[in-house]
Amino acid sequence: MCGVIGMVAGSPVNQALYDGLTVLQHRGQDAAGIMTFEAGRLYLRKDNGLVRDVFRQEHMEQLQGNIGIGHVRYPTAGCSTSAEAQPFYVNSPYGISLAHNGNLTNAEQLKREMFLEDLRHINTDSDSEILLNVFAHELARSGKLTVTTDDIFDAVAAVHRRCRGGYAAVAMLNGYGVLAFRDPHGIRPICVGERPDGNGGMDYAVASESVALDTLGFRLIRELAPGEAVFLSIDGGFSARQCAETTECSPCLFEYVYLARPDSIIDDISVYKARLRMGEKLAEKILRDWPDHDIDVVIPVPDTSRTSALELAHALGVKYREGFIKNRYIGRTFIMPGQTQRRKSVRQKLNPIGLEFKGKNVLLVDDSIVRGTTCEQIIQMARDEGARKVYFASAAPPVRYPNVYGIDMPAANELIAHDRSDEQVCQKIGADRLIYQDLDDLVDAVRHKSSEIRRFDASCFNGEYVTGDVDGNYLDQLQEQRSDDAKARRRRLGMNDLVEQMNRA
Repeated sequence: MCGVIGMVAGSPVNQALYDGLTVLQHRGQDAAGIMTFEAGRLYLRKDNGLVRDVFRQEHMEQLQGNIGIGHVRYPTAGCSTSAEAQPFYVNSPYGISLAHNGNLTNAEQLKREMFLEDLRHINTDSDSEILLNVFAHELARSGKLTVTTDDIFDAVAAVHRRCRGGYAAVAMLNGYGVLAFRDPHGIRPICVGERPDGNGGMDYAVASESVALDTLGFRLIRELAPGEAVFLSIDGGFSARQCAETTECSPCLFEYVYLARPDSIIDDISVYKARLRMGEKLAEKILRDWPDHDIDVVIPVPDTSRTSALELAHALGVKYREGFIKNRYIGRTFIMPGQTQRRKSVRQKLNPIGLEFKGKNVLLVDDSIVRGTTCEQIIQMARDEGARKVYFASAAPPVRYPNVYGIDMPAANELIAHDRSDEQVCQKIGADRLIYQDLDDLVDAVRHKSSEIRRFDASCFNGEYVTGDVDGNYLDQLQEQRSDDAKARRRRLGMNDLVEQMNRA
């Protein structure tokens, strides 16, 4: 999961890109980067860390130009090193930089093709570098000293033919402009907006979520359609073209559950209203399956579940209370490396308000249950504060399968609901009762009546991968890459390499 932004404006874009990335910080807290272009030169700053830590005043002053792209990342297929911070850059043809949100499911095949057929070297483990090189190679096929917008769109069409998976990307072509494109299934989000530049023209920007455009004063034009590309030329022009032969709008359902900010609009669906409806659906299920419930109070696990919990409490006619205070400076726990660090972070992140629990039957509401580490500790916190009974509700169905399209959900055997019944999960986390959202209800809550979307990527819930190329072998390879054991091995190897280098020095 990452956040991308790109902009072409009538004035310097460094501050706007920085501000946009801070708004997208929830999509990636591992690394950040900005690249700009002016008068034939590129300017780059990227490193591990939060946006506010990566960019200092001296860095901002060096990021010159009225055109640029930015990125915030969580590590998925790659690893957590500054070498894999984005944007990436290749000098041929023309000079192209790229930032990417998503994951290519045929990355290894493409990497071999790049080496054996396209004669290109991939320097990192990031599939974003592969995507960049595929696009660069296809654009080079034009064989022209200068390229047209049609040449650029033709290269994107070739990318769609070669690449599989979920991807939303922004690219900057030196001297030409900013390109954005979305995979043919529309799994990962990206939108485009405009604002007057003060001189009779328009500034244009693209971003992973509409909220980044809102805060910068841009009017949302629309979400890019699946398979579509838009090109923002350096002279202020705007072009768009459908570049995929076949498309199906299948956005990631987990974006609405957890990833996106509630004030964003994704594929014409309000994330906030979708989460309200998730609470309504949960309440309907409780009243249907447990009409004589004895819930005294509904308490959300902050922050993502607040909207759903509030509506659930209202529908049940039960008090809603804030029972946990959140430390906002701790990252998202299901992506943190290592179970020990994950457990420690939960205690650092949340502190209970005892009077809201003592002697009460409490329904805790969270957006989802992934590993189960967080909810297990939260339930114990509630008991420690004197709760008589602790029930737990998830606004999402059981997460039983890995996400392969750009969210670093762990390997299947590290998901608490994988190969476990709801009753077994309830026992494992220590709840008196567990209520999961039904998948059909979640889809109805997100899609609602006005949406034309007929299918979502719900693969982490039902194991059905919309790209049709994910099988058991692929998932086994993914487990080798993403499991806690695999990540620990990579960290140990990295430390050993560092020690060896120091000894040689």
